[in-house]
Amino acid sequence: MITVHHLEQSRSHRVLWMLEELGLDYELVCYKRDPDTWLAPPALRAVHPLGKSPVLQDEGLVLAESAAILDYLADRYDGARQLSPAPQPAQAPERMRYRYWLHYAEGSAMPPLLMALVFGRVRSAPMPFFAKPIAKGIVDKVMKSFVSPQLQLHLGWMERELGESPWFAGERFSAADIQMSFPLQAAAARVADMNNFPRLQDFLLRIAQRPAYQRAEQRGGRLSLLGGSR
Repeated sequence: MITVHHLEQSRSHRVLWMLEELGLDYELVCYKRDPDTWLAPPALRAVHPLGKSPVLQDEGLVLAESAAILDYLADRYDGARQLSPAPQPAQAPERMRYRYWLHYAEGSAMPPLLMALVFGRVRSAPMPFFAKPIAKGIVDKVMKSFVSPQLQLHLGWMERELGESPWFAGERFSAADIQMSFPLQAAAARVADMNNFPRLQDFLLRIAQRPAYQRAEQRGGRLSLLGGSR
């Protein structure tokens, strides 16, 4: 039996969604965030040393990292290749795009979003009154000179790519779209007006209408991303 260690409002929603798309049975172990720090509880460290979510257990295997988990599930359980291109020469371009977006989501898209979250917390953190203008000035400068331009760069890139095909890897929905959902949802919830990116907005509407996505939310809770990301 597959077991998913699921932290509320986190990346592990993608694993539940993938399992639902594949129609696999799984056991769900849910964890609540600390209401003050919004961090995962210490109990997750008993499952994986980093104490992060998602973690998937399957027949003695303990696997972390969303992309690695989705890749594993596709290789082991998606024999019909519903959610990933087959490793055949005829599908080589689609498979390259699939792998690119599978890793781009966390490798390139999430770092500026995480920086926006961290600096947002610095701005609102309790501190002596005389330090607030200094902290605010630093936050504003970093956001204006680096973080915001990076976010616009990446969102613009994703918007253009979805102009080439309806899904990130090509004409078919795939696990790459499941992986890409989190950074786009995080951007929409925290930092960006998605009306400026109509294709990305449409992507978010389309994935939310998928029955498997809705079943994942029924089991793991609705994803809003207004609190944290880990």
